[in-house]
Amino acid sequence: MTAEPALLSYAEFQRVDIRVGRVVAVDDFPEARKPAYKLRIDFGAEIGIKKSSAQATKHYTKEELLNRLVVAVVNFPPKQIGPYMSEVLTLGVPDAENGVVLLLPERDVPLGGRMF
Repeated sequence: MTAEPALLSYAEFQRVDIRVGRVVAVDDFPEARKPAYKLRIDFGAEIGIKKSSAQATKHYTKEELLNRLVVAVVNFPPKQIGPYMSEVLTLGVPDAENGVVLLLPERDVPLGGRMF
């Protein structure tokens, strides 16, 4: 039996700042425990460029990620991942084998657009 997800209020949900950004740099991350990339993501003038780590190596090459729009939480505290400080959480879901499939806008939208 699957556990029910914890309920939160809409006001609590609104505190999570989820924005659209464009990947402007992708580097290998050989120091990571699981295969991952180091990303630099441009969220537009208001937020700027932020760093993230993404375990998205199964479904995406560096070339495929470069210039792609992604969705990320931009208001979590920075998190140390090995020698790398991740500033935002790039969002994805697992495939049937637990590989990361990134959440991607289906259309070109302005950088920094907030999810609602």
